[in-house]
Amino acid sequence: MKKRVLITGGAGFIGSHLCDLFVRKGYSVLCMDNLITGSKKNMKHLLRNRNFTFIKHDVSNHIRIKGPIYYVLHFASPASPIEYLKYPIKTLKVGALGTHNALGVAKAKGAKFLLASTSEVYGDPLEHPQRESYWGNVNCIGPRGVYDEAKRFAEAITMAYHKSHKVDTRIVRIFNTYGERMRKKDGRAMPAFIDQCLKHRPKTVFGNGKQTRSICYISHMIEGIY
Repeated sequence: MKKRVLITGGAGFIGSHLCDLFVRKGYSVLCMDNLITGSKKNMKHLLRNRNFTFIKHDVSNHIRIKGPIYYVLHFASPASPIEYLKYPIKTLKVGALGTHNALGVAKAKGAKFLLASTSEVYGDPLEHPQRESYWGNVNCIGPRGVYDEAKRFAEAITMAYHKSHKVDTRIVRIFNTYGERMRKKDGRAMPAFIDQCLKHRPKTVFGNGKQTRSICYISHMIEGIY
């Protein structure tokens, strides 16, 4: 029997590429997404694959999965500034309730758990580049606070499940990722720059232009996660 993996947020940019990778590696993939920010277009090529199953479900609600699960990869969340500003409550709920429910599946199935966190846990960092031991500088009531705090809580409950319930957990703090299936208008620098280049327009840079970004191509990101 093929090992089964549950990927929440599997219809999103990074999640859909992870679905591709795990199908390619010989796993049976359960993709779970409520399609608020994800898109079926990202996985249409997989829908007829016998090793791929799509489940439309909001992981902020209880998750029921029959049968064994080997990995739980929790990628469900609005991620772009446009999205989490549009869905602030849903962003907080999926970071809290969604992570709790996904961890519950991992605990019940004895599965390994991976949380997709973010560089946003550092907020407006006072240290460059950021070490993993750096705790960040976050404004919890600022415009980005809903996303920052959702992910910070998600990390905290992930570690709590690891310490209290011995769940085998991992956390990956994802920075700026680009590549196929990213949306041109998602409010982040790389898609905006590429779109402006394709249209032969001047590049828009906010602030004094001295900001830095850590960028990673999507295939390198998912191979690193795997």
